[in-house]
Amino acid sequence: MIVENEKQLTTFALDVMKRTPDPRLREIMTSLITHLHAFVREVRLSEREFQDACALIAEMGQRTNDTHNEVVLMAGSLGVSSLVCLLNNGDNGNTETNQNLLGPFWRLNSPPTKNGDNINPKGAPGTPMFVKARFTDVEGAPIEGAEVDVWQADDDGFYENQLDRSWNMNLRGKFASDGNGDISFRSIMPLGYPIPTEGPVGRLLKAQERHPFRPAHLHFLAAKPGFKTLISQVYDREDPRIQTDAQFGVTQALVGEFKRRRDKAPASDVTGEWISLDYAFKLEKGESRLPRPPIK
Repeated sequence: MIVENEKQLTTFALDVMKRTPDPRLREIMTSLITHLHAFVREVRLSEREFQDACALIAEMGQRTNDTHNEVVLMAGSLGVSSLVCLLNNGDNGNTETNQNLLGPFWRLNSPPTKNGDNINPKGAPGTPMFVKARFTDVEGAPIEGAEVDVWQADDDGFYENQLDRSWNMNLRGKFASDGNGDISFRSIMPLGYPIPTEGPVGRLLKAQERHPFRPAHLHFLAAKPGFKTLISQVYDREDPRIQTDAQFGVTQALVGEFKRRRDKAPASDVTGEWISLDYAFKLEKGESRLPRPPIK
């Protein structure tokens, strides 16, 4: 094919995409070319801007390693991660859902943890927190034996993999829901934190005059055969940035009540202020499949 003009170029590219044998890949690539070419025309993308965009995409790959995923970070900062989540859950976006972002910090092989245990065995400082989470099907029947990963940031806003090796797997745990569908554990209250800003994502936020912070939250991932794997976060209603999450992750269904208390705590060594959180998740019927870990 010999291209005569810019409009013919799009026609040629679409013709090639339409020859793709796999029907789903053909659908995706045809739509991608249609919208991508239309975008270039709409904004009149300059050669310099195109070169800068290619360099930015390359840099995102170069900055992605065993402990950091710049690509996932960018997808969240553009609202794409949340959009994909909401379109694929809650009756294809028609109803409320507990599903949420996986985020860039989930790891495989969190330490097996018994209900009621402390996921902060290394003793990271912070306000004591006691969590109870219930897992049911959409009709409200408890789900026993769900494997539930929990992970969170510390009181300084860091995940253990962002610190030195002495903190390995701290503030992470893997539970099994009991006959009532419950898990419970002790931890510390997480702090809202800024996402990494040393790369392309940080430059984008600065150029848009956006802050890089996420509100305080807990991560949950629940899996059991016969149910779609639940990936979720529960956000602190009192966090000052609950309305301006840099990753567009907060939905009304996932705003939790992290209750600040001063009455008698569940543990005798706790005096003064402590936090309690009770939250119920609903799992939809479907395929049980773990996501691809964003970090090692």
